[in-house]
Amino acid sequence: MAGTFSLRIVSPEGDLLKENVEFVVFPGAMGELGILPNHAPLIAGLDIGVIRYTLNGSVKQAAIAGGFVEVVDNSAIVLADTAELGGQIDVKRAMEAKERALKRLSARTNEIDLRRAELALRRAAARISAYGDKK
Repeated sequence: MAGTFSLRIVSPEGDLLKENVEFVVFPGAMGELGILPNHAPLIAGLDIGVIRYTLNGSVKQAAIAGGFVEVVDNSAIVLADTAELGGQIDVKRAMEAKERALKRLSARTNEIDLRRAELALRRAAARISAYGDKK
């Protein structure tokens, strides 16, 4: 297909997605990365966040919790620490995780690992945001 490139998202659980897409935005470690067909070769670290991609004119989303992306030969391959497609996210569970993280952060006792609570909050927020794609 003209005007598309291959997007593959892989996590330790296996292949999550393999589609020909028109556009993708990654949550890069240094900011968002937008990729179009025929992009120059690139390897970048990914942060906790939402991957947005355009498939047949419709924007879809996936939540990830870090990893790497390699773009080469009209193909983008994501190796994610964790990944979930927007429509497959258990939003109730994500909301509960967000509430737990907020409680930990507000307690600020010596027993609480603040960095871990902040990361849990960011992961939950990404999952809730990606849930907007319920298809």
